Amino acid sequence: MVKFTAILAAAFFAAATAQARPAQSDVNDAGLSPLSGLETAAPRLLSSLKIASLSVAILKDGEIAEARAWGQASPGQSATTETLYNVASLTKPVSAEVAMRLAAQGRISLDEPMSAYWVDPDVADDPRSGRLTPRLVMSHRSGLPNWRPAGGGKLSFITEPGETFGYSGEGFEWLARFIEAKTDEPFEDLAQALVFEPGAMRDTAYTRRTWVEGRLAVPFDADLNVLAPQVADHFFASDDLISTPQDYARFLVGMLRKQGVTPDLFADREKLQTVRRTQTCLADEPGCVAEDGFGLGWETFLIGGRRFLMHTGMDDGTFTFVYLEPQTGAGLVLFTNSANGWKAVLPVLEVTGADAGFIAHLRRSIS
Repeated sequence: MVKFTAILAAAFFAAATAQARPAQSDVNDAGLSPLSGLETAAPRLLSSLKIASLSVAILKDGEIAEARAWGQASPGQSATTETLYNVASLTKPVSAEVAMRLAAQGRISLDEPMSAYWVDPDVADDPRSGRLTPRLVMSHRSGLPNWRPAGGGKLSFITEPGETFGYSGEGFEWLARFIEAKTDEPFEDLAQALVFEPGAMRDTAYTRRTWVEGRLAVPFDADLNVLAPQVADHFFASDDLISTPQDYARFLVGMLRKQGVTPDLFADREKLQTVRRTQTCLADEPGCVAEDGFGLGWETFLIGGRRFLMHTGMDDGTFTFVYLEPQTGAGLVLFTNSANGWKAVLPVLEVTGADAGFIAHLRRSIS
C-alpha cells in the first residue's frame, strides 16, 4: 500500500440515511449534473492511461449529488455504481472513526496507553509499548513501521512514539486489538453498529460476504493484465475494506453531520496533529499550504484558509482516492481497479470542478 502523497513524491510526488443515496438526475447551478464532464472525459482517461474502470461519487453541500461508473469491472463485465472495490488504505479512516465514536461514548480515551489492554508480543519487553495511544496511531506517530518484515520477521519500533510522522498500518492493527480487548467486542461488530448502520452503509464490509459474489472489481496491473482479487477472510483495520464509492460517500456525509461524535471530537479530527511538511511556498501563491500533515485518521491541509481532508489507498491493481472539504461539504470519492488509477486523480478533480487551490497543491507536489 502506498499513499497518494508518497506516489506524488516518488512518481507523481486519507447521520447519513437512505435519503442520502445518489440521485442520477441531480444537477448543479449551471443546469448540468456534477459528473457530466466525465461522460466524455472518462472513456478517454481509461484508454490513454490504461485504467480498467473508474467509479466516482461526488458530494455537494454535504450531500451525495451523483455517482457514476465507467469501464470494466472484470473482463467482459461493465462497471456500475453497484460494483464493489477493495479500497486498500481507505480502510484506515473508517477504522479511525470507530475509535472516535467509542471515545464519544466514553468507552475508550484517545490519550490512554493501550498497553493496559493489549501489546504486540514482538515488542512486549520494549518500554516504548507503554507510550502508544490511539491518538498517536491515528495521526501516524506510533513509531512503528508500515509493516513488520515479511517472512515472519518481528515487529520493532523505528522511532520514538510521538516523535515524528511515520505512516503505519501496523499501528492501526494495534489499535483494533486494543479496542477489541477493552470493549470485549469484535471490531467488525463495533464498526457495523457505530458506523455502517447509522450511515446506511449496506455495501461496506471488512471481510467476505455473500453479497460480494459477482460484484467485485477485479484488479488490473499497469499493462491491463488481470490480477487475483483481494477479499479478506480475516479483518484488517488498515486495509482491504470492500465498498462502493456511493457507500463510502455516505460515510463522509455521516462525518459532516457529526454522526456519533462530540463537537470537540469533530474539531479534533481535522486538526493538525502531525506535521508532515513545512510551508515551502509563498502565502499568496495559489495552492500554497499553510498546514500539511495528519489529523485523526485523515491527511489534513489548510489551503487559502480552507481545510481539506484527504486519503488514498493502493494495493496491487487498485488505487482509491477521497477528499472532503468540511466547511463547504464538497468532496469526491474515486475508486479504480488499476495500478494506473492514481494518474486519473488530477484530471477527474479538474473536470468535476474541485477547488483550484487544492488541485494546485496536489500539482505542486509533482515538482
